[in-house]
Amino acid sequence: MYFTSPFWEKTFYFLTWFFQGSSYLVPRAYAVMHRMHHAFSDTEKDPHSPHFFKDVWQMMMHTRNIYNAFVKNQIAPLEQFTKEYLPVWNWMDKIGDNLLTRIAWVAVYIGIYIMFSPAWYWFLLIPIHILMGPVQGAVVNWCGHKYGYTNFDNGDHSRNTERWGIFLMGELFQNNHHFLPKSAKFSYKKSEWDPTFFIMRIMNKIGIIKIQYQPATA
Repeated sequence: MYFTSPFWEKTFYFLTWFFQGSSYLVPRAYAVMHRMHHAFSDTEKDPHSPHFFKDVWQMMMHTRNIYNAFVKNQIAPLEQFTKEYLPVWNWMDKIGDNLLTRIAWVAVYIGIYIMFSPAWYWFLLIPIHILMGPVQGAVVNWCGHKYGYTNFDNGDHSRNTERWGIFLMGELFQNNHHFLPKSAKFSYKKSEWDPTFFIMRIMNKIGIIKIQYQPATA
């Protein structure tokens, strides 16, 4: 979708860990799974299609098993998924994908809740913060392939779950994304809005990234 300099790649890599915290996902492994998801969308080889599981929990446990196998080099991804560039920063991954680091993040979250929560029931949100990465992935892959409307016939079950792009910053335009997977812009019609693309245009304008492709609006 875009290119960036080695400096900004490392900056984004670090910020990925900083904001994902306890639910940090190694970018290399996630990128391979994402490429698999597009190549095998809604087939039995798709690492996270909701159409082969009775609930979202089973789907995400299946995804987790594949992810862990890639991270631990227990299985090798197909060559077609490693030909294009994959971001690798082993030092950062050793810190981020570490049980002690994840526990430290959980302690930070609990401490913040203790200091600032106005009522006890706010503590019920802690599990969501701890598992924010998987929660986001579950919503995108479950809802984005089950509910909503389509602009394109992609030969799969991808859907645009909501038209305004407010929830998950445009990521729920999954039907558009599967039709144009290398486009930085997930929205397509004039009635659709992708907030992330708006931010990316600003970053492109000031030289942080260089967007490679964006479609015309229908």
